[in-house]
Amino acid sequence: MAADKPDPADDLAQRRERLSAELARIEASLQQGPRKSTGWGEATKIASEFVAGIVVGVALGLLFDWWFGTSPFGLIVGLLLGFAAGTLNVLRAQGFVAEAGAKLRGEPPKGAVNPTRTDDKAD
Repeated sequence: MAADKPDPADDLAQRRERLSAELARIEASLQQGPRKSTGWGEATKIASEFVAGIVVGVALGLLFDWWFGTSPFGLIVGLLLGFAAGTLNVLRAQGFVAEAGAKLRGEPPKGAVNPTRTDDKAD
């Protein structure tokens, strides 16, 4: 009867081998770096950034019109401000506009050359 049971040490060794192989596979996939976004994903992100700015601007303009009875001027101003906010969101998402607070904090923009270098002194 004792011959019918598998040896626990062999079972443990097999489990360790499977675990090591799985961990090696996961580590290799993590070393490849983050996945690049696809074209469809990037387009959806940009479109949603733009549309969100316009929708919020229009909603605030309509709310302003409703409160103060200035129709359609609040809607027009809200639409224009929403368009500007949506455009700014797209530019930020694409990295064309630096982080808003970096300039105020005196930090250089991400990826920029440090403007306070002192090794290029002019005589």
